[in-house]
Amino acid sequence: MITLDTLNAADTAGFVAALGAVFEDAPWVAERAAAARPFPTVTALHAAMFAVVQGAAPDEQVRFLAGHPDLAGAAARRQAMGAFSTSEQAALGLDRLDDARFPGFEAMNQEYRARFGIPFILCVRRHTRTSVLACFAQRLRSVPETERTAALEEVFLITRLRIAGLVEGPGMPQVAGRLSTHVLNTALARPAAGVEVELFEIDEDAAVKLAHGVTNSDGRTDTPLLPAGPLRIGQYEMRFRVGAYFAGLGLPVAEPPFFDVIPVRFGIAEPEAHYHVPLLVSPGTYTTYRGS
Repeated sequence: MITLDTLNAADTAGFVAALGAVFEDAPWVAERAAAARPFPTVTALHAAMFAVVQGAAPDEQVRFLAGHPDLAGAAARRQAMGAFSTSEQAALGLDRLDDARFPGFEAMNQEYRARFGIPFILCVRRHTRTSVLACFAQRLRSVPETERTAALEEVFLITRLRIAGLVEGPGMPQVAGRLSTHVLNTALARPAAGVEVELFEIDEDAAVKLAHGVTNSDGRTDTPLLPAGPLRIGQYEMRFRVGAYFAGLGLPVAEPPFFDVIPVRFGIAEPEAHYHVPLLVSPGTYTTYRGS
């Protein structure tokens, strides 16, 4: 991390050295933005850099967009991309698709470039792999003018996350979402402590386990179910193991219990939002909703 004060005080060469890689293969963005210093907040820094891209001549803007790597493309497999792109695609496994999945991505990449003259650009840190494929298919049906606007919007999201992870100071960009739960025992009118909670991502109808927690005396997990950062757009499922919980209380329950594991499947559409998934449960009934 580098402080905003340090960036404000640096010479132009130092400023570019620190931030030149934030906008893909375009250190000229940082060089031009340096003239707008000092920046009062980190958000203002990012806004000034993005304004440079927005104010670029149309042909320069297109060249900038065209310089982005394909998603799950050959460069990803060779890790022949910038450090930011390499890390971002690797986190979603796009650099190591198996031979069954890679040709599908390659065909979509080629079709997109042929149709729009630029690569498909998406802030993959805000998406699951299933969501990436859905966005890809949807945007292939678009038109060039719309896609260039969409590409710039994604560049804004990509670089906002990069800046937030690189610079510290006042007025940080809002990039993190939050997922929480709260289990209440309605039979005893108190929080349910000791309930095992598992979180799964639903990827092409397969459930991939992401996290496991146990509720505390307040009926919540001690640590977040997902790490800090944007929540990934996609389908998820929480599984609450209430059968073992009620058995441990000594309450009269059927054998086997009416509820053993309660699955709650939900979608995340806003990566920077707070999703609260509470469970109100007794041995014979349960309720859930999107809380606040």
